[in-house]
Amino acid sequence: MPLPHAPLTVLNVGPRRATALAAASRSRRTTGLLLTGLSLVAGCAQPRAATTAATTATERSTSVPGPLALSPDVPLPAAHRAWIETTLESLSVRDRVAQMVMIWVLGDYTSAGDEAFAAITKQVETLGVGGVVMSLGSPIEVAAKVNYLQARARLPLLVASDVEPGLGRLEGGVFATSLMGAGSATVLPSNMAIGAGGLEADAEAAGRITGRESRAIGIHLAFAPTVDVNNNPSNPVINTRSFGERPSEVARLSAAFVRGVQSGGAAATLKHFPGHGDTDVDSHLGLPVIQVRRARLDSIELVPFRAGIAAGAASVMTAHIALPNAYGDSAPATLKREVMTGLLRDTLGFRGLTVTDAMTMDGVAKGYGVAESAVRAVQAGDDILLMPVDAAQAIDAVTKAVENGTIPRARVDAAVRRILELKLRTGAIAAPIVSLDALRDVVGSPEHRATARAIAQRGITLLRDRDARVPLARGPRTLLVTYAPDNDVSAGLTFGTALTRELGVTRTVRVTPRTGPVELDSLRTAAAAMDRVVVYTYTRTLEGAGRFAIAPRVAAFIEQLASSGRPLVVVAGGNPYVLRQFPSVSSYLVTYGRGDALEEAAALALAGRAPIGGRAPVSLPGFFSAGDGLARAAAGAR
Repeated sequence: MPLPHAPLTVLNVGPRRATALAAASRSRRTTGLLLTGLSLVAGCAQPRAATTAATTATERSTSVPGPLALSPDVPLPAAHRAWIETTLESLSVRDRVAQMVMIWVLGDYTSAGDEAFAAITKQVETLGVGGVVMSLGSPIEVAAKVNYLQARARLPLLVASDVEPGLGRLEGGVFATSLMGAGSATVLPSNMAIGAGGLEADAEAAGRITGRESRAIGIHLAFAPTVDVNNNPSNPVINTRSFGERPSEVARLSAAFVRGVQSGGAAATLKHFPGHGDTDVDSHLGLPVIQVRRARLDSIELVPFRAGIAAGAASVMTAHIALPNAYGDSAPATLKREVMTGLLRDTLGFRGLTVTDAMTMDGVAKGYGVAESAVRAVQAGDDILLMPVDAAQAIDAVTKAVENGTIPRARVDAAVRRILELKLRTGAIAAPIVSLDALRDVVGSPEHRATARAIAQRGITLLRDRDARVPLARGPRTLLVTYAPDNDVSAGLTFGTALTRELGVTRTVRVTPRTGPVELDSLRTAAAAMDRVVVYTYTRTLEGAGRFAIAPRVAAFIEQLASSGRPLVVVAGGNPYVLRQFPSVSSYLVTYGRGDALEEAAALALAGRAPIGGRAPVSLPGFFSAGDGLARAAAGAR
């Protein structure tokens, strides 16, 4: 599908870009080849006076028709292919390897002289890394930092970020209200919430918002969607990031999300190949081992990847998981040629870019050093080394392996061609600098936020209501207990505010994993004086434990409330599987995620202001099955 970024041209390099290009060149001949290649892409446009890098990026000629499709299955025009070959020829072996490295950059504001940021800038200017992965900071801060680095790059950088849900991010249990900061970008419902609503249109809309907002702040490569089939309730790292446990449904929604992201202008990434859904170990903390055979992969894990590839996904991210029964040993899939080349490229026919999951994760870092893991990843068929512990060491190791014949030079050349191609397709070459003013019209727009609210409402699921308590009536004395991590002060705030507005909550109390027995005993006394209790829970992966859970002391408190006969409703604001920690609860509402849209939707549903119609996209044996969900009509406005 054609994409709405600007027509391609990179003819007019500003003085800063020209200086960087000259520094990157090994000779006058190299500089000439590179600039010739850039001019080739720009066709017959007449040179203009040199300007700043920012002006160069915003004042583009229109000599080459655009835009370009992001699908790797759509052939590039001959001029673009010629530019790739000319640019590749201009790069030394070490420069080519450097294009395969993507380093991590914190997106918050720092001065140019800040020690950590200066080190990042040096890696861009001196090492010539091919890309950066951005994390945390406001939209303006991230975009400004991207612009600063782009102006200093030898070749325009490929900029990536984990953008699930939307510019919100939940990874390793640490939630940022949005990727960029509190309330600034659109925080979309989780994949599992979209799965509960079940609409392809919602998945595509969420993807489109992700693509548009990503491109507005300078991100070209969206590390989304997660297409893992979450068929293990004990999965500590995928969980609500998955669309569900049924392969066909995950495939259908994954393909729609890919179409949305790429129609929004960013490249989509299918993750985590060949499937991280049936694990009970967090690959950030160790190496998960999946004891399945090849035929099982075909029937479950690979189904969404096939659909995403067919939808034109530009990129695939690896999984640091071991598959000994399918591939004979316990090496991570990231480092196995049988998986990354034999399965992904030869069997599934994927032609796009492959990216390792973070090389800092213990799933790969614990068993292999920087040099060995980098070399083995490239041998396996990975095109981009994501966040190696030491970028220079990784580049040195792969360069040496090419020079001594351990890695064929053709393997590196193929990877760099795909990287340069994606830089062309995403507009990174044509327009590396983004407008700090224009992003305000896109990021967090009222239209995007309204779409997020609508998707969230369709996903709210009522899994239990034995005494028909939902919706709740206004009037009875209500105790609202919010459970969230100690340092997550915003979790549940929107839910509490909305529920108080709708029902007139009598008292609100916040508990955390650190809440002690004395405080919980006091809460039991307070609950006994109320007509009903509403408990809102938000869970994240326990640091060092790698599992989603509610602190046992607090879970026991909730179970005691449920067993006491006191009217109780539990709202799981995230992980739907926590029900097994308090099995006696009779009324159980699930949102599958965090963020204002889902919290507001849950409060409106509980108060009868909005209908409830979500269906669980996952199961918990002995508690609920995929497809379960009680319907409730809206009671009308009050």
